[in-house]
Amino acid sequence: MPAHLFDHVATWVFDLDHTLYPPEMALFDQINIRMTDYVMEALGLERAEADRLRDRYWRDHGTTLTGLMDNHGVDPGPYLSDVHEIDFSVLDPDPALADRIRALPGRRIVYTNGTAPYAENVLAARGLEGLFDAIYGVEHAGFRPKPEARAFAAVFARDGLEPTRAAMFEDDPRNLAAPHAMGLRTVHVAPTPAPAAHIHHHTDDLTDFLTRITR
Repeated sequence: MPAHLFDHVATWVFDLDHTLYPPEMALFDQINIRMTDYVMEALGLERAEADRLRDRYWRDHGTTLTGLMDNHGVDPGPYLSDVHEIDFSVLDPDPALADRIRALPGRRIVYTNGTAPYAENVLAARGLEGLFDAIYGVEHAGFRPKPEARAFAAVFARDGLEPTRAAMFEDDPRNLAAPHAMGLRTVHVAPTPAPAAHIHHHTDDLTDFLTRITR
């Protein structure tokens, strides 16, 4: 992959979960359990039905929270506080990844469908704190989630980045469609490729990818 394809990039946008840490660290498994518990309590459902509803809301709305807000009027604040009360010690520091992120020229930001305080906890556990110029959570998009185009527009406007001079790294291929349409260079970070017109690059090793594009 030619490194010069990233020569124009002045802002590097990173998703958080399963992008800045690998899925096998299983942090999100804890969140999944807490989300299901919350749905059971809020809607009076059995676990199996709550899991089915969560899956449908993830597919149809982008996140469980959005489905709960749009269909049941759930307050996002208490929900987000509850589901992020987890054990971050399952995450290991990654000095090699930290070095590669530090070497990137220009601004570096995190944009997650979680909250900014949650992102800060993840970054601290991974040894990536202090490397980013800004951290944006779903609260900065009016609680609208990726993959909604208006969520990206809100966060990018708040940050002031130039989309045609930015790149985004993300594990969920759905969440790269809007950035691609806005002019960002898109990188899918996941064990398995998801070929799509809105994905410029795929990698299963973020550290190696960043090493190759920063030479």
